[in-house]
Amino acid sequence: MRSSSRAKGRARDTLTIQAGVRTADTPCVLPDYQSLASWKARAAALRNQILVSAGLLPWPVKAPLRAHVFGRLDRAGYSIAKVHFESQPGFLVCGNLYRPLEGKAPFPGVLCPHGHWRYGRLEHCPIGSVVDRCIDLARQGYVVFSYDMVGYCDSKQIPHERFGGQREELWGISLMGLQLWNSIRGLDFLCSLHDVDPERIGCTGASGGGTQTFLLTAVDARVKVSAPVCMVSAHFQGGCICENGPSLRLDTNNVEIAALAAPRPLILVSATGDWTKNTPEIEYPWLRGIYGLYDAPQKVANVHVDEQHNYNLASRQAVYSWFARWLQRPQVYERFRKRTFAFDEPGDPGELLVFHRRVLPGRTAEHPAAGLAKSSQAEITRLWPKTRAGLPRYRRTFGPAYRAALAVSLPSSDDIRVEFGPKVSRVGFVTHSLSLTRNGQPGRLQARLALPRGAQHDGVFLLVSGPDRPNTAPPGIMPPLAAELVRRGCVVMSVDLPDESRRKPLTPAESCFFTTYNRTPVANYVQHILTAIAYLSSRHEAHAISLIGSQDAGLYCLLARPFVSQVEACVADVNRFDPDDEDQFVARLPVPLLRRVGDLRTALALAVPGRLLLHNTGRSFSTTWVKRLYSLAGGPPELATRQGRATNEAIVRFLLPDR
Repeated sequence: MRSSSRAKGRARDTLTIQAGVRTADTPCVLPDYQSLASWKARAAALRNQILVSAGLLPWPVKAPLRAHVFGRLDRAGYSIAKVHFESQPGFLVCGNLYRPLEGKAPFPGVLCPHGHWRYGRLEHCPIGSVVDRCIDLARQGYVVFSYDMVGYCDSKQIPHERFGGQREELWGISLMGLQLWNSIRGLDFLCSLHDVDPERIGCTGASGGGTQTFLLTAVDARVKVSAPVCMVSAHFQGGCICENGPSLRLDTNNVEIAALAAPRPLILVSATGDWTKNTPEIEYPWLRGIYGLYDAPQKVANVHVDEQHNYNLASRQAVYSWFARWLQRPQVYERFRKRTFAFDEPGDPGELLVFHRRVLPGRTAEHPAAGLAKSSQAEITRLWPKTRAGLPRYRRTFGPAYRAALAVSLPSSDDIRVEFGPKVSRVGFVTHSLSLTRNGQPGRLQARLALPRGAQHDGVFLLVSGPDRPNTAPPGIMPPLAAELVRRGCVVMSVDLPDESRRKPLTPAESCFFTTYNRTPVANYVQHILTAIAYLSSRHEAHAISLIGSQDAGLYCLLARPFVSQVEACVADVNRFDPDDEDQFVARLPVPLLRRVGDLRTALALAVPGRLLLHNTGRSFSTTWVKRLYSLAGGPPELATRQGRATNEAIVRFLLPDR
C-alpha cells in the first residue's frame, strides 16, 4: 500500500507541538472540548472546511447517475455484478455490487472504498482482501458496493498520482475532492437500490480507504455506522495526493475529522505495527471524550490487532461484529456474532472488471478539471446578484465557503501579544514601534503607531504596505499619508507585511502537500491585517477603522474586509490586477480555492455597502460589476474608482470629506 510504506513506524509515543511548517508527519495536540456546544460549533466549521477543501461548497448540482448494473454472477450465498455510473457528466465510477442470496429485503448497505492496494478493489491477499470483505458482508446480509479509487482497475480516466496544480487548487479541483464526490455519488447509487434500506448504511475501508471512510462520514449523515481501519492517527495524516486536499488540515487533523461521526457508531481498528500503534492510549480515549459529550460512549470502540498495516481477517471480524450490532436486526446479529469466515477464492479477475474486453462509453471525458472549473464559474455567474433580493442570497451561498477558503479569523484581544519598541515624541504626536503576534500562530507583524497629543482622536486608520514596499524610515518618521492623517488628529498605525518568500527553503517533506497543512503567504498577509485591526479595536476602542492598502496590499485588504465589521472605509490600490486573468491569480493571489468561492467578486459582495475607493485599476479591472453591487446594496453612493493611482490628497479627501 503506497500511502503506508512511506510512514510505517513513525508514530511517536508522546505528542508535542512542532513550530513552523506542518507536514503529514507533524504530531498533533488534540484539543480539549469542555461542552457539547463548543464541540458542535467546531464540528460545523470542520464540515465546512472539508467541503470547501474538496471543492464541494457551494454544493454542486447532482447530475443523473446513468447507472448500469450488469454481468451478474451467482455464487455460494451471494451474487456479484458489475457497475458503472457517472459521478459527474462523463466521469465514471466503476465497481462491483455484492448482494445476499438469502434473507429478506430491504438489507442494510455498506460502501467499501479500498486503499492503495496494488490491485485496488480486486486485492486478495491474507493481509488485506477487499474481495473477501465484500463476500463476507454479502453473506451476512448486506448489499455491498465496492468501487475504484481514481486511477485504479477500471477507473483510468485520470492517473492516481499525477493530477492537479496551482490552477486546479484555485478552483478546488483535487484528487481528494474527486474521490469524496465519487463516494457521495456512490451513496446515492447504493441508497437508490430497491433492496437497500437507506436508513442502515455503513462505510469501511483501510488506509487510504480509511481516509475516504471518515471523510465521507464527516460530511454525509446518511452513513450511520463508520469503520476506518489502520488510518486515524494524531501522528500521521496520510501520504498520498488523494488524502491531502488544499487547506484540508489547517489547524486540524484526522482524529478531529473522524470525530465528526459522533454520535453515530464508530469503530477504530488499529495495529501495533503502523502509525495507529498509539490508538488505545491517545486517539481512542480522546474520541470517547467527544462521544461522552453526547452521553454515548458506548457508540465508539477500538480493536487493536498485533499486526502490520492491514485489513486482515481479525480486523475484518471486528468490523463485522460492529456492523452487525448497529446495522442488522437483532436475530441476524445473533446469527453472525460468533461466526468465523474462511479465505475465499474470488475467481477470475476478468469476471469482476467492468470493462474487461469492453470499451468505455462514448460520453466519458478525458479529463474533468476543465469541466469542473467551467461548471463552478457558471454557478457563480448564475447566482451573481441581478436584483436587490439576489444579493443576500449570494452572500448566504458563497459567504461560508469564502470564509472557510481564506481560513483566517479576527482574533480576540486575549489572543494578541504586543511588544513595544522605541517611543519617539514629536511636535503634536508621539510614535511607538511595536510587534504583534497571535497565541499559537507563527509570524510576527511589525508596526508603527502614531498618536496625536490630546484626549480626543478624530478617527483610527490602518495603513498596510506590502512586502515589496517596506517602510525603511527611522522611528518617528512617518510616510506622508500617515503624517497628514495624524496632523488632522487621527490615530494611525502603519504595518509592513513580512516577506513570506524570504523564509528558508522548504525541505522536501515540508513542500509535499504544503497547502494541506499550512496557509499560503497571501492568507497569512490577510491574517496579519485582521490581527492589526483586532489590536486597534481593543487598544483604542475603535468601533470604526479605515483601512488603506498600497500596491498588492490593497488586494489583501479587499480579501480581509468580509471578516470584520469594524472597517468603515477602505482605500484599495488594485495595482492593475485583472480579475479575469487566471495567470494573475497564480502569480499574485495563489490562495487555494479562491476562485471556486468567487474570489474578489465575493469579497466585495460580502462587504458592500461600506465606503470604498478602488484606484490604480488600469484598463483591465472593469469596475462595472462593482458599481452594480453598490447599486443593489442601496443607500447613498459609497463607491469611488480611479484608473490611475490616487494621490495622498485624494485619499485624504475621500476618507475625511468634511475636513
